[in-house]
Amino acid sequence: MNGMRVVLGVCGGIAAYKAAALTSTLVQRGVELDVILTASAERFIAPLTFASLTARPVYGSLWDAPERIPHIRLVREAQAILIAPATANVIAKLAHGIAGDLLTTAVLAARIPIVIAPAMNSAMYEHPATVANLALLRERGYDIVEPERGFLAERESGPGRLASEERLIEALERALRRRNSLAGKRIAITAGPTREAFDPIRFVSNASTGAIGIALAREAALRGAEVVLMLGPTLLEPPAQVTTVRFTTARDLFDAAMRHAVGADWTIATAAVADYRPAETAASKLKKSEGDLLVRFERNPDVLAALGERKGGSKLVGFAAETDDHEANAREKLRNKHLDAIVLNDVRDERGFGLVQSTLTLLWGAGEKREIGTGTKPHLAARLLDALEEVLGCS
Repeated sequence: MNGMRVVLGVCGGIAAYKAAALTSTLVQRGVELDVILTASAERFIAPLTFASLTARPVYGSLWDAPERIPHIRLVREAQAILIAPATANVIAKLAHGIAGDLLTTAVLAARIPIVIAPAMNSAMYEHPATVANLALLRERGYDIVEPERGFLAERESGPGRLASEERLIEALERALRRRNSLAGKRIAITAGPTREAFDPIRFVSNASTGAIGIALAREAALRGAEVVLMLGPTLLEPPAQVTTVRFTTARDLFDAAMRHAVGADWTIATAAVADYRPAETAASKLKKSEGDLLVRFERNPDVLAALGERKGGSKLVGFAAETDDHEANAREKLRNKHLDAIVLNDVRDERGFGLVQSTLTLLWGAGEKREIGTGTKPHLAARLLDALEEVLGCS
């Protein structure tokens, strides 16, 4: 961490005093630390403490040196943000985009990894609102360092104690390692479903939402990559820091992939592409009749196979959404499509679609295999990119 620039946010709770020891440790490890205290934090520990430990100004207000626009400058100059302790109040504000002070405004403006370490009474931590807010932040790619169980300030015992200094530093180190690990890489990602219309308002599609591809795009951008996200019809929003190209049909995706994926350093193909499309599309809505409706289907272009034929020296990663014979089917796709790796996603009963948790396995080579595990899409995206960096290489 020597030479890294980090913003430490300290919120108003009894655990604020532990942030002073954490500050000392980080400074000794060579971190350049900018400390932001909330107004409530200053009731527990004085700014002078942090100024003495960091030999740097301590910030508490949007109006501290306003000519330098601190909420923008601080996060543009830093490689990561660590909020420890994080109160239920600040967690709620971050989850809902409320920017009412310097810390919440700075986080809203940040495009760097953010680590949040909650600390509060167990009743507050376990309240459905806090649980939902933390889940929302995880979905957005924030790293949450779960609190520990133990004796609390209220003379109670339970979950809510600030994570140990060792765990906080480990989480920060992980975030800093992610920061530039893909710098200089051009990565193309396909995500979401295709829609194949048989009349102007009806179509054949699937249950994909593009959530894993969106999470991968956000994570790759956080790691410094230049990312093009080719995204199918979905209600989910793409990350602001990537270039997004929209598609609807498999043929649209084929054209986009030939333009944006061919020649990329990596292509990660998560899109759920229809293998077939209606041979004819009616010009107006098909009316219900007494008989059955027969729709003849014809083959769509195989986007992944075409990328495999044209990949040259780039790396190509596919996804296999399987309901049975999972690994056998995925390895057949790995070989036939000339992939460098494939991610196996068990989608029986639509279990891997949308914002629910998924279970992923990475396959490559003649028989290599790594379990990525089960978790939310942002959690899995980070773990998957860690594995791909090792398997595919970042040189």
